[in-house]
Amino acid sequence: MNYRYILYIIGWIFKIVGLFLFMPFVIALIYKENIGIDYLLCAVGAIVAGFVITRLKIKNEAFYAREGYVMVALSWILMSMISALPFYLSGEIPSYVDALFETVSGYTTTGASILSDVESLSHASLFWRSVTHWLGGMGVLVFVLAIVPLSGGQNMFIMKAESPGPSVGKLVPKIRKTAFYLYLIYFVMTVAEILCLLCAGLSLFESVCTTFATAGTGGFGIYGDSCAGFSTPAQIIITVFMFLFGVNFSFYFLLCTKRIREAFRMEEVRWYAGIFFASIALITLNLTSSVGQLAHNLKEAAFQVSSIMTTTGFASCDFNLWPQFSRVILVLIMFVGACAGSTGGGIKVSRIVICLKTVKKELQHLIHPRSIKQITMDDNPIDRDTVRSVNIFLISYLFIMAFSVLLVSLDNFDLVTTFTSVVATLNNIGPGLELVGPAGNFGMFSDLSKFVLIFNMLAGRLEIFPMLLLFSPATWRRR
Repeated sequence: MNYRYILYIIGWIFKIVGLFLFMPFVIALIYKENIGIDYLLCAVGAIVAGFVITRLKIKNEAFYAREGYVMVALSWILMSMISALPFYLSGEIPSYVDALFETVSGYTTTGASILSDVESLSHASLFWRSVTHWLGGMGVLVFVLAIVPLSGGQNMFIMKAESPGPSVGKLVPKIRKTAFYLYLIYFVMTVAEILCLLCAGLSLFESVCTTFATAGTGGFGIYGDSCAGFSTPAQIIITVFMFLFGVNFSFYFLLCTKRIREAFRMEEVRWYAGIFFASIALITLNLTSSVGQLAHNLKEAAFQVSSIMTTTGFASCDFNLWPQFSRVILVLIMFVGACAGSTGGGIKVSRIVICLKTVKKELQHLIHPRSIKQITMDDNPIDRDTVRSVNIFLISYLFIMAFSVLLVSLDNFDLVTTFTSVVATLNNIGPGLELVGPAGNFGMFSDLSKFVLIFNMLAGRLEIFPMLLLFSPATWRRR
């Protein structure tokens, strides 16, 4: 294990988090809020710690998959612990466990909150919650790869550990340029949404915070009713951008490089759009009893499907009151999630497609035992290692979900609340049903349950394996 190199990267993480902590300090100055001093102290502390750590001399710059996964897991845990301090030190969230839950929920773009009155927070804290979404959406270590000149050709291990989806490839030959182009697309789309929301009548503060939460598919709102109080044009803009941020960013890269035919050949994007529009149609029909309700119900269904499938977690209404059929559809698309290579969570559409094709292949093999058929995606064959990794991911996912439900059930809440709280955090969605629905929050859970849900949020965002490796004794043995 290359501990010095891991510490070096963590040092850079501290410096980057420290720089971003200056942003809520500036917001506090603008709105004349005393909480700014807490953000300033944490920013300075993080930057100083980062500079001290990065001064360590690295004798060996080589690292492998094990170091990459551990590096990502530890970085996310430590940056969450630092970023939670302003909430706790200011007294806006008196419990450090609650502050950590809120921060992890932000970075993992889950959007599950322990706050019952979000509007009581200062502008600085509301802004910081949204910033954590934006940073966590594309990945903090991907940001490091984009701006820090790291040597060695093993940087792909970092990107694979942090980027959501069953496979990560290079958009261009160099990893640093790949990370740069990903963040460039992310930044341009972010600016575009801010401008659209400003045109829809939102203030600059509302537009920036809402956009950061949309871009990261996080869902932290700055109002208690989430997005329900926004105008219809604003809700439509948010719906569209939630859908767009759930698309594999390779699709946008191909469009930008004028490889349009190759972009639209991406099966995952076609499946994603198909599931998305089919869910909207079914829910709209289920909600509509008269023609006069059609337009309103279509808007509400589109917003909630876009929010849940991309695992953003915004709400334009209390879907907990919808008919059972519509609620079941929402729970099902919670598991599906967005595309690989997007900022969304969930199992990912590509994994679902691979599983369906695997089942189809096995059925054909039972009928024609001598037939040889290979699974393909985008007309390219999928190797056995990819299929195996998808199967192992799903098995690990189910075990973590089952064990988490068992532990959270010790709080003795109803089954729907318990089950959907685990599903909502493991899939990085935010709201569940019943007590953790869009009108509720996660504050009533015990500290044990909150730690379980914190682990779920991190495991869901980091694709499970980086978090599981931390608990394996073999991970920490020297080669």
